[in-house]
Amino acid sequence: MCGLTGIYALGSQDLEHSAALSAMTDSIAHRGPDDIGSHISTRVALGFRRLSINDLEHGRQPFCTDDGQTTVVCNGEIFNYPELRADALRRGYQLKTRCDTEILLPAYLAHGTEMVNHLDGQFAFALYDARTDRLILARDPAGIIPLFYTVAGQELVFGSEIKAIMCHPRVRRQVDLRGLDQVCSLPGLVSPRTMFAGVHSLRPGERLVADRGGIRLDRYHNLTFPLAADVPGVAGTDLGRVLDAHAATAAATLADAVRSRIVADVPVGMYLSGGLDSSLVGSLMAAALPGCSWPSYSVTFPDRHFDESEHQRLIASKLGTRHVEVPVRESDLAGHFTRMVRHAECPVRESYNVCSLLLAEAVRDTGTVAILSGEGADELFAGYSGYRFHSEHLAQRLSGLDAALERQMRTRMWGTAIGFEHDQVPAQEFRREIYSADLADALDEFSVGSQPLVDTEQVAGRHPLHQRSYLDFHLRLADHLLGDHGDRMALANGVELRFPFLSREMIRLATTIPPDVLLAGGHEKAVLRRAAAGLVPGEIRRRAKFGFRSHTSSDLLSSGADWFAELLAPSVVRRHGYFNPETVQALVGRQRDGGPAVHAHLDVDYLMIVATFALFVEEFGLPCLG
Repeated sequence: MCGLTGIYALGSQDLEHSAALSAMTDSIAHRGPDDIGSHISTRVALGFRRLSINDLEHGRQPFCTDDGQTTVVCNGEIFNYPELRADALRRGYQLKTRCDTEILLPAYLAHGTEMVNHLDGQFAFALYDARTDRLILARDPAGIIPLFYTVAGQELVFGSEIKAIMCHPRVRRQVDLRGLDQVCSLPGLVSPRTMFAGVHSLRPGERLVADRGGIRLDRYHNLTFPLAADVPGVAGTDLGRVLDAHAATAAATLADAVRSRIVADVPVGMYLSGGLDSSLVGSLMAAALPGCSWPSYSVTFPDRHFDESEHQRLIASKLGTRHVEVPVRESDLAGHFTRMVRHAECPVRESYNVCSLLLAEAVRDTGTVAILSGEGADELFAGYSGYRFHSEHLAQRLSGLDAALERQMRTRMWGTAIGFEHDQVPAQEFRREIYSADLADALDEFSVGSQPLVDTEQVAGRHPLHQRSYLDFHLRLADHLLGDHGDRMALANGVELRFPFLSREMIRLATTIPPDVLLAGGHEKAVLRRAAAGLVPGEIRRRAKFGFRSHTSSDLLSSGADWFAELLAPSVVRRHGYFNPETVQALVGRQRDGGPAVHAHLDVDYLMIVATFALFVEEFGLPCLG
């Protein structure tokens, strides 16, 4: 992975602020510490910071065609590069390097903007065609790689991180209030929303085409499940046979994805959480190159409520990895909170981003540059406990008008009445209490606005399990787990993360497996558990999902972490103007007095959001509200 920046002249006038490109590119040097490149013309300016992974000597970006008319910069990896390279050579295109980014040029010349449908990888790229004065921006189907943009005057400004966009002299710094509400009501931000007003994120599988006629956006890829009426039922004696068949296909497809993702000219390693997904990826890495001693990395905690070291050591020992443990204590959070927020570019609900930051730092310190991770398996293969509960379950908690309002709000937000996260009506009512009067008045409709959060056509008529998978994929995975928790924490240390479960073929495969098979025997991830037989120790295959967790606001306040309490002080909350200091202090007092502790997965940690938002406002010089 790397980092890209750019400015494009939207109107007939040429670029006015191309000199800003240098500062924009310098602001993301952490993403690409190995090299810097640029291309500047009267119509477009492209900047690049390189993290060298493949063809270390010749892979400098930008890449241009021989006639100089087409230029591209790409952040990420194209894993089907060998097939695309062979196709380009058959068509007579002369490639000069073994760098996968160069393949985007012949792909564009052959397929135009439809080139994105021929790529299997994790990528965000900017391609400029001088012949038509056309700029193309695109983000990979799973949303692994970010790409942000805004319009400043008559210029389209874009970059791999928002801090690059903020270097443009015409870009104003303002909090996006609906973005803040998303952080408070969902796992995190949802593209195209960001925490900066007027700055947008390309959605997963989205393409932007800009020329003198303006900007056009379209989704070239969407997670598509069959209609519920077309899903075959599987029961009785057939279930085991069908499960075996799908497990064998999943194992073979995942093995292919792993093999393509261990190809690099730099050291590659693995994250081991102690759970099924990373253990299966690690086992397939070991099988791909027998005798190779891979490096592996895990976070450990002195608190047994967080720690998974027993299972991490078990799989590391079985695979014979060079295992590195990164111990994280509560005291470690204080020194890294501000840096974490600066790179996340948003407030967060959990402190575990700090753990990810420290883990990636250890990876880089030991000389490893690329890491394979098991992210994506839960969302695609029914890995969360909620997948076992298809019904709305409203009747167990709500009735009458309350249940009707809850169904109405859920349907407006994501096109179905199934539950996702928490009940939205009571959560909205509490947010009105914790928000300041100015913020509550500014948000006429919370979380959604006038548009649903997802493409409701992809939700309507689907099996409830598939509906939940679609919501998890778009509301939890793309911009949170892969974004502020993944990409930003790893690239802060110049480390590339790779995700075999999110290969294009694995995503397609997951949409074809019937829900009865995904939950065979009443177990989450039944297909992957069966696929892991013979590869992963039984103690890990049979283990219930633990979930990566770290210290909550309850842990920090009850232990007397003064640095955290200071971020929640009434003077700080009042000065910023976004939250109600009285409500915040009531929550603080309840935690200090031993009230119900915040659960890392079951509760919204509002105090963690308030504290990290205070750092966010100060770090980015954002205006106070009111």
